[in-house]
Amino acid sequence: MKPYYERDGITIYHGDCREILAWTEADVLVTDPPYGMSFVSSRTTQRRPITSDHDTSVRDAAVALWCCGRPAAVFGTWKAPRPANTVNRLIWDKQDGVGPGMGDLSLAFGSSDEEIYLLGAWPKTGRRRGNILRTSVGMSALATNIGHPTPKPVGLLRQIISEAPPGSVADPFCGSGSTLEAASLESRRAIGIEIEERYCEIAAKRLSQRVMFGVTP
Repeated sequence: MKPYYERDGITIYHGDCREILAWTEADVLVTDPPYGMSFVSSRTTQRRPITSDHDTSVRDAAVALWCCGRPAAVFGTWKAPRPANTVNRLIWDKQDGVGPGMGDLSLAFGSSDEEIYLLGAWPKTGRRRGNILRTSVGMSALATNIGHPTPKPVGLLRQIISEAPPGSVADPFCGSGSTLEAASLESRRAIGIEIEERYCEIAAKRLSQRVMFGVTP
C-alpha cells in the first residue's frame, strides 16, 4: 500500500490500523487512541466526534496486535478500563495550561489531568523520574491552531519518547501527527496510521513544514 506521506524516516498511512499492520513492526508504541468517551469537542470549529470513540474496543484491538511485552504508552482516562497488562501509569498534569479544567462546572474540583498507561518493558535510561508529566500549553488554542479536537503537546510526547527504549516509534491513531513530529525531533523513525483523511492531510502538512522551515517545539 502506498503511504499517504513518507519523508525523512516518517511515514503515514491512511486507513484502519487493524488492517494496515506495518506499524506493528516498530519498536515502541506511543498512541492516543479513542478512549471510549464518545467525545465531541465544544469548540465551534471542531464539533466532530472522534471515530470509534463509543467504547475501547478499537484501542484494545490495537494493543492486542502490538502484544508480546513490547513497550507501549497509551493515553486514556480513569473513566474507562485500563488496557490489559498495564504495568505503570503516568499522569499528564495540564494545570498550567488549562486551569481547573472543564467537566461539571458545579463541582468544587475540575479535571486537569489525563492518564498515560505504560505496557511492556520501560527500563531506566538515566536518572529515575516521577510519574507526573507537566505541560504549560493552552489546549484550546492548540486545538484551534492545529485543527484537531484532541491534539497532544509535542513537548509532552518528547518526554515520553526520550525515556522509551531505543528504536522506531509507532502511532496507529496518529491524528494530527504530534507523536510523529515528536519522534522526528528525538531523531527516531516513526510510522503512523490515521483513519480520517482530513487528519492525514493536517499531519502531512505539519511534518512537511517542520522539515522545510526547521520548526521546533
